[in-house]
Amino acid sequence: MNKVIAIDGPAGSGKGTLAKLLAERLNLVNIDTGAMYRCVALATIDNNVDITDTKKIIEIVNDIKIELTLDGKVFLNDKDVTKDIRSKEVTAIVSPISSIKEVREKMVYLQREIAKGKDVVMEGRDITTVVFPDTKYKFYLDASVEERAKRRYKENLEKGIDMSYQEVYDSIEKRDYNDMHKEVGALMRTDDQIYIDTTNLTVEEEVEIVRKIMEGDKNE
Repeated sequence: MNKVIAIDGPAGSGKGTLAKLLAERLNLVNIDTGAMYRCVALATIDNNVDITDTKKIIEIVNDIKIELTLDGKVFLNDKDVTKDIRSKEVTAIVSPISSIKEVREKMVYLQREIAKGKDVVMEGRDITTVVFPDTKYKFYLDASVEERAKRRYKENLEKGIDMSYQEVYDSIEKRDYNDMHKEVGALMRTDDQIYIDTTNLTVEEEVEIVRKIMEGDKNE
C-alpha cells in the first residue's frame, strides 16, 4: 500500500515548505493542492468569469488541465503559471472558488488520482479530513497570524509580488475565516491529527518531528 503523509493548516503555516523538504528527504512525491485550486482561480480570471458565476467556473474546472512537475513548476493548460498563480488577484478569489462543491469534488478526484500507487506528501486544507482521511500520518501545522503574515510577505518579496505587509496580514485573516467556515472541505482540527505549532520552529526542526514519528512507527 502506498504511503501518504497528509498535512493541513492555515495559510502561511509552513505546509508547503515542509512538504517540499519531506519529499526530498523521504523520497516522496509532493502534491501541492493549493496550487491546483489557484490554477482554477487563474483560469477564472483569464476567462473573464465573475466569481459569482458558479456555472461557468464549474465548466472551467471540468475542462482544466493541471500538471505539477517534480521541480516544483505548475502548468495550466500546458502554460507555466508557477508565478502567476501567486498574484494578489488570484489570492483574493481562490478561497471562495475552492468553496464551490463541484470544484472541490473535481480537485479531490484529481488529487487521489495523482497519488495512486505512489508514496506522497500532500498539503492543503482538507487532506487529513476529506482527501485521505484513512491515512496513518496526519499533521496539522499552525502559527500565529503575525508570523504567517511575515513569512508570506517575505515570500512575495522574493517572488516579486507587490503586496504590502498589511495587505498580506488582512488577506490571511480573511482566508482563515473563509477556510474554517466552508460548507465543503473546511479547515478543521481533529483528535487524530498531530498538531505542530511552527511559530518558533525552523523547518529543519519540523522535518525532524515528522521523521521521528515515522521512524518510531517503523520500530514498533
